[in-house]
Amino acid sequence: MPVFVVHEHHAKRLHFDLRLEMEGVLKSWAVPKGPSMNPADKRLAIMVDDHDLDYAGFEGIIPEGMYGAGDVMIWDSGTYELKSGDIKTGKLEVDFKGRKLKGIFALARMSGKEKEWLLIKKNDQFADRDFILKTVKTF
Repeated sequence: MPVFVVHEHHAKRLHFDLRLEMEGVLKSWAVPKGPSMNPADKRLAIMVDDHDLDYAGFEGIIPEGMYGAGDVMIWDSGTYELKSGDIKTGKLEVDFKGRKLKGIFALARMSGKEKEWLLIKKNDQFADRDFILKTVKTF
């Protein structure tokens, strides 16, 4: 099964990077507010450059002066099953098998947009309407 990882990225602004193993790389989306287990939440997910597969295990500090400078930690990881769709059509349905992300999510490109997608939790047995995002790093 292909892997996924969600990086908690403390760059200029805290955001989360969702990465899915596809086509020999990690297809990646920056999710400013982070993923949610609440089906009522529609999270903006901005498609960014692909990353090498070995980046799935990366945790560390990206030095000042480098693109994405800041702390990077793994917020969640695991495997996933693509239930339907593909990148080209702009509609994916993904079944996550992680510690935090579980169950079916939709990733859908916004109409008329190239890089802007929505990440939406489907209403299944893992949905949590009281979900509160907790970061790995606290200050």
